[in-house]
Amino acid sequence: MQITISVKQPGRKRALIDRQMLEIADLPDHPSLRELLLAVVAQQVADYNSKPLEKNLLPFLSSGEVADLVTTGKAGFGSIYNEHKADREKAQETALQAFADGLFAVFIDDEEIKKITDHFSLNSHTVITFVRLTFLAGSIW
Repeated sequence: MQITISVKQPGRKRALIDRQMLEIADLPDHPSLRELLLAVVAQQVADYNSKPLEKNLLPFLSSGEVADLVTTGKAGFGSIYNEHKADREKAQETALQAFADGLFAVFIDDEEIKKITDHFSLNSHTVITFVRLTFLAGSIW
């Protein structure tokens, strides 16, 4: 199933990821939030682990790649410097714990899903938005 995701962070004008299409296998039409998180994390870990470890002597970007990166405001060569592969199970545990700790919120078509067991319906027009929350530091004095 293809889903559309966005990732936002309060205080930023632009989304970190804006309406990116992901192909998720084995995701039902009415998943729980837990099933969605596990499926998205598994897909992202597989995508990360499939990237080749490249060591270019002189890395460069073509003018087309530079033009594409200008829209995001961040340029990079896409190199992975860590030679270790990501562990899917550990990443899934971390994502579930992060949601339980309130480190991010999930919105399905502008409606917040508050419980990990809540079910919702997915279709081709559904937009899933992850909002990374930032806690303010301070004291009570």
